[in-house]
Amino acid sequence: MGMTALLAGTAVAALAVLVYFLVADSAPVHGQTVEAPPPAFRLAWRLIVVAAYYCRPWLSWQRRRRVESMLVQAGLRHCLGPLHVVGAQVLCAGAAAVASAMAAVAAAGMAAGGGGVVVGAVAGACYPRLWLADRIRRRRAEVRRALPFALDMTTLCVEAGLHVGAALQQAAQKGPPGPLREELRRVLGDVRTGVPRARALRDMAERLDVPEVRAWVGTLAQADALGMNLAPILRAQSDQRRTERFLRAERLAMEAPVKMLLPLIACIFPCSFVVIGFPIAIKLMDPGW
Repeated sequence: MGMTALLAGTAVAALAVLVYFLVADSAPVHGQTVEAPPPAFRLAWRLIVVAAYYCRPWLSWQRRRRVESMLVQAGLRHCLGPLHVVGAQVLCAGAAAVASAMAAVAAAGMAAGGGGVVVGAVAGACYPRLWLADRIRRRRAEVRRALPFALDMTTLCVEAGLHVGAALQQAAQKGPPGPLREELRRVLGDVRTGVPRARALRDMAERLDVPEVRAWVGTLAQADALGMNLAPILRAQSDQRRTERFLRAERLAMEAPVKMLLPLIACIFPCSFVVIGFPIAIKLMDPGW
C-alpha cells in the first residue's frame, strides 16, 4: 500500500512539473526555424531541452549521425536535433516506467512492480524512435504517391519546349501538396541562391532517400550535363512509375483479406457464435424440450 502511494505521489509530482513547464513556456528556445516541432514536442519542450542537456555526454557521434539522418529523411532536421530525440526518449521512458509500475502493482502486487518498471522504461524509450521511423515511412509513401504527377508535369513541359528549370518550377507550383512539392521548392530556392541545379537535385534525392526519386534526379542531371533529349526518357519513367503505383495498389488490395483475418477471428466470429448459439443453448437447457 505504501509503495502504491509513493508511485501515485511521484506521478502527481511529475504531472505538476509538466504543467508548470507548459504554462511557463511551450515554444522552442533554440530560435525561429523553418518548420515547427511536432505538437507532442511543443507541449513538453522545456522538459525535453532539460533532458537533452543532461544526456549530451552519453550520446556518441555514431548514434548522433544515425538520428540526424533519420531526422533529415523525416523532414524535421530544421526543428529538431538528435539531442531532442534522446531527451524525448528519456521522458517517455520515465513516464512509461511509472505508469507501468503502478499498473503492475495494482494488478499483481508489489512483486510485479520491478518488472513493470523495466518493461515500461524499455517500451517508452523505444517509442520516439518507432514514431520517427513511421514518419519516414509515411513521408516516403507520400513522395511515391506524388511522383507520377511530377513526372507527367515535367514531361509535358519539356515536350512543350521549356527547359528543365522551368519544368521543375511548374511541377512545384501545380503539384499536389506534400513533401515532394516542398522539396522541389527548396531545390528551386537553392538554385536561385547559386547552387548548381544538379547538386541541388542530388541533395533532394539524399534527403528523400527514395529509389524512384534517385532515378529521376539522375536522369535530369545526366540530360542537363550532356544536352540530350529529355522528353522520351521522362515519358518512359512516367509510364514506369504509374505501372509501379498500380502494382502497389494491387498488392495492398490482395493483402487486405489477410489483414482482416485477425479482427474477424477475434471480434466478429465470437459475436456471431454467441448470437447463433444462445438460442440453441436455451433450447437445450429447457427441461420440457
